[in-house]
Amino acid sequence: MQETNSLKKKTIAGLFWSFSDLIANQGIQFIIQVILARLLVPEDFGIIGMITVFIAISQSFIDSGFTNALIREKEPSQADYSTVFYFNLFMAVLMYIVLFFSAGAISRFFKEPQLVAILRVIAIVLIINSFGLIQRTMLTKSINFKTQTKISVISSIVSGIIAVIFAYMGFGVWSLVVKTLVMQFIQSLLFCIYNKWIPSLVFRIDSFKRLFGFGWKLLVSGLINTLYNNLYFLIIGKVFSTVELGYYTNAQKLRDTASQSITTSVQKVSYPVLSSIKEDEETLRAAYKKIIKTSVFITFPLMIGLAVVASPLIRLIFGQKWINSIPSFQMLCFAGMLFPLHAINLDILQVKGRSDLFLRLEIIKKFVGLSLIAIVLFFKLGILGLLWAAVLSSYIGYFINSYYSAEMLSYSTVQQIKDITPVFIASVLMAIVVYFSGTILLTNNLVKLIIQFIIGVVVYVNVCKIGKIKELSTVSELIGSILKKVKIK
Repeated sequence: MQETNSLKKKTIAGLFWSFSDLIANQGIQFIIQVILARLLVPEDFGIIGMITVFIAISQSFIDSGFTNALIREKEPSQADYSTVFYFNLFMAVLMYIVLFFSAGAISRFFKEPQLVAILRVIAIVLIINSFGLIQRTMLTKSINFKTQTKISVISSIVSGIIAVIFAYMGFGVWSLVVKTLVMQFIQSLLFCIYNKWIPSLVFRIDSFKRLFGFGWKLLVSGLINTLYNNLYFLIIGKVFSTVELGYYTNAQKLRDTASQSITTSVQKVSYPVLSSIKEDEETLRAAYKKIIKTSVFITFPLMIGLAVVASPLIRLIFGQKWINSIPSFQMLCFAGMLFPLHAINLDILQVKGRSDLFLRLEIIKKFVGLSLIAIVLFFKLGILGLLWAAVLSSYIGYFINSYYSAEMLSYSTVQQIKDITPVFIASVLMAIVVYFSGTILLTNNLVKLIIQFIIGVVVYVNVCKIGKIKELSTVSELIGSILKKVKIK
């Protein structure tokens, strides 16, 4: 009982700092994004979007699944950490060299001469990041998100201010490059200062083999997932235009500020917590169900609500020059509302050590997704067709991801759908009321958004009370615990 209470307190503390990171860091990032969107043009964001996939794939190679392998280990040794550190550093240097000499070919592919210099500079971030990977992993394993929150906030503020200054001075796309480099440099530096871990001069082959034995499947699945998630950048940048890619890039960033950030915040805590109780099947299943139901309780109304108020929201924060990104943002919101379910269902495979199944599911999902993209391109259905393909792929992916939960935890897809349906219905009812309230509010965008937000919260809470949705009390208790910690702090 004492161990359970200790885990509960640790989980609440982890959630507090993880969500603090979400609110503070993402809030700062959002403000910076708004300012930069008003100072820069869509083409600038489009150029960065073109090289996003290459940086993301490189980072997957650098990590190679070792982060999750270390988190899953009960007591990783100094030799384990040191071995992974040197591997990360070696791969970072190797990937930078590959990108440096590939910059010309990538530039010709997109027909953007600027990409050569930009890619060769921004790719330095790979080497910078490698110095902080182990530090971040150690903090995550100990569910210490307080330190990570402080680091994120500091790096976001400093890099954001510098980027805004560069944009104001007319440096264009280079302000986005500087923002990325400065942020990652500060983060890696502070991770090393705060965590105070120094690698030993050792590289253990047995450690590498053991950890890579689990991690290589995550590497392959991660590469497949990363390539697929960034495939839209490649297609839009190649088939359409830099401007269209800019609209998509900013819409995705805005969507991710809400959906992906919440998913990451929950997952950062849920994975180490679930890993710590993986031997207790009953406790694991109960915790798993609670995480899923609580996550969608927050994500469903948020993402559906954002899709409904997309027009006044984007007009207000980004300005008229970004109104063409509204349809992209709405479609991305509908796809993103299932992100927590994707992530948490896949978590259980890693917790159970079944990275082979993890890989199998990724291959199946990507085959489905690529088939949908091929159909869109063949029939020339345009960008909206691609986005509808992303939505459909996300929903099909949920059924695929949840397949093994029944086997691992006796918690089937049907049971999951039954558990989350009340929240979905409450979210849809809230969205309908918010939408029609917007049609009769003849006022400026700011006032309209404030009124719609208040209406949305009131309607959602009352529908949840009427429907006796238990997650309302769960989230209320969580907020109460967080507020107590705030008062203590």
